[in-house]
Amino acid sequence: MRIKFYFSILVLFLLGLGGVLIYLAKGIQPLHLYIVEGIIAFILVFLIIFYRKIVKPMNIIGSGMELLREQDFSSRLSKVGQYEADRIVNVFNRMMEQLKNERLRLREQNHFLDLLIQASPMGVVITTLDGEVSQLNPMGLKMMGVHLEEVMGKKMESIDSPLAEELATIPKDHTSVVRLNDANIYKCTHSSFIDRGFHHPFYLIEKMTEEVMRAEKRAYEKVIRMIAHEVNNTTAGITSTLDTVEQALSTEEDMEDICDVMRVCTERCFSMSRFITRFADVVKIPEPTLAPVKVNELVSMCKRFMEGMCNDRNILLWLECDPKVEPVRLDASLLEQVLVNIIKNAAESIEHAPEGTIKQGRVVVRTIAPTTIEIVDNGPGITKETEAKLFSPFFSTKPNGQGIGLVFIREVLTRHGCTFSLRTYSDGLTRFRIIFP
Repeated sequence: MRIKFYFSILVLFLLGLGGVLIYLAKGIQPLHLYIVEGIIAFILVFLIIFYRKIVKPMNIIGSGMELLREQDFSSRLSKVGQYEADRIVNVFNRMMEQLKNERLRLREQNHFLDLLIQASPMGVVITTLDGEVSQLNPMGLKMMGVHLEEVMGKKMESIDSPLAEELATIPKDHTSVVRLNDANIYKCTHSSFIDRGFHHPFYLIEKMTEEVMRAEKRAYEKVIRMIAHEVNNTTAGITSTLDTVEQALSTEEDMEDICDVMRVCTERCFSMSRFITRFADVVKIPEPTLAPVKVNELVSMCKRFMEGMCNDRNILLWLECDPKVEPVRLDASLLEQVLVNIIKNAAESIEHAPEGTIKQGRVVVRTIAPTTIEIVDNGPGITKETEAKLFSPFFSTKPNGQGIGLVFIREVLTRHGCTFSLRTYSDGLTRFRIIFP
């Protein structure tokens, strides 16, 4: 029960006592009447002092507690003119000022932190204690290739994104380098921060694609140039010698077989030189000459060019063009080589599929508004282990592959500023998706 209630009871009791004294004082001597009136006056003065010394300060302190409960740190208590109570009021007001400044500082820090997270070139994903996504900055959305409404409140493993699937496998307080099927490489850290005494998990995603690609390119450029130089110099000398010997032996009798062997060796040297030249061409890709190009016309031309190859392999090559696709500034000759390589890879994946796994080979070249090209095949698909290596130099899943086709594709698309991915989806279809900026 509040002190006001007790004070009210005391007031009623004392007033009642005063009324009884007045009633009893009737008919008594004047002296006794003055004494009764003095007692009543004393009671009134006591009540006033009691109210000012105890009840009013307690009411003020109670109002302060209400302010604390409502977190209203801008209001202050007024002094009551009572020493002990005023000391409490002064301490309370100083405490409220400190709380106000602290809250203002925390708000400023949180606002700055939010701005920093939103503008960060690194992806930041914050989850709840249950592992559900509670916050995701714009760079994280871009890296995952998803929309905010698609991920909020979901766990990492249930998000339809290759990067999210990889993040879900990273243990707490560990860092892992992730290479995805879109040729991007990320350094991912799974850590936590303390908020209100609880450890809240978060993921920090740093893009390392450009640094790794530059390092890879420097490495394989040096190796290719060195190999091409040595092989071409050696084959040039060998072919010259073989040609000279073959001309000398051609005038002799019974030397036809040896001359044939010489010609085969010469042709083999030329083949080796062409083989090495193909590798050297990867590091000599010209800078794209950009011009407006109608994407539907470009893919139609590539479809006609590759139709014969697909027919020879009993593969149906199908074209689906969206008339709403906008023209794109690109290098038509380089993009044509890219599309031809992708269609060729799709057809070869179907051709080399295990017998009985594919009923009818099918490759679909599709354009999607506003500026997307998609090549879909129903081949045997790409495993998770293979996805991470697809765009690595010299890696190939073909028995006689050189591992430079996808490197060429990666270089050209990167120079055009495209985002792309090569992935087998849950429907069993493999899609190479190119999105132009």
